[in-house]
Amino acid sequence: MRIKAIFLASALALTTPAFAGYEPSWSDLRVALYGDQILIPAGNDIVIDAPYRTDNDARTQIAVDVTAPNGKVLESVTLILDENPMPVSAVFNFDEPLPRFFFDLSMRINGPTPVHVVAKTTEGQLLVGEGFVKTSGQGACSAPPGTDPDLALATLGEIQIGITDMDAGKTPLDKLVGLLNKPQKRVDVDINHPSHSGMQMDQISLLFIPMRYVENVQIDLDGRGFVNMTGSISLSENPRMSLAVPGDTRSVDVTMTDTDGTVSTAHKALAGF
Repeated sequence: MRIKAIFLASALALTTPAFAGYEPSWSDLRVALYGDQILIPAGNDIVIDAPYRTDNDARTQIAVDVTAPNGKVLESVTLILDENPMPVSAVFNFDEPLPRFFFDLSMRINGPTPVHVVAKTTEGQLLVGEGFVKTSGQGACSAPPGTDPDLALATLGEIQIGITDMDAGKTPLDKLVGLLNKPQKRVDVDINHPSHSGMQMDQISLLFIPMRYVENVQIDLDGRGFVNMTGSISLSENPRMSLAVPGDTRSVDVTMTDTDGTVSTAHKALAGF
């Protein structure tokens, strides 16, 4: 898979903490991913809600609100953490094009990094937004797992689904999206998975733990496809994925597949349906 191939290779030498100091990394990534295609600055069409300095490198919430411009519709949205070992961190492909999309993901941030979000319209137009996250220098992708690997495997694949009103969300961005797009609901998907990066060392055996992470999450609404997310080692341990969905949604189905081929499913119906 092209995403895997590009990006276990990125451990790039960093010189200064200023955003401009990272520009060469984005320049290389941009060419590797998009070649000579034009990326149009999105302005307010892409809003990134990420902490200026995260207090937990291993679990940092990044929320994004994307609006297709001028009546266009979205085909996909890609989250890129430039300095992570696997920079292409999450790719959302829509079963049916959307005029607007909101997501909130728990991410593993390996070090200070620019954050880029690229949205593709059905006409092939590429829009880009950017942000920046500073870290405490924990090197989260190689940090020891937060739970015992054997215990983590015992519950691997368990999924919990929550559904709330968007305007009762957990962040100011949730509330903004809810106000602009009513009626909307927020679906929270919590997946039990150790998200082993392949860079972590077992603290007893001192051997590297084999890579194993959430590779794919399919979300269906009312029995129809909604969005398919391709994941990476940048997803946190026990990742949470939250999405805005139409307010009249009556049921949610989730199918998770990891890189070892484990498949798990979950279903949630709203009360009264």
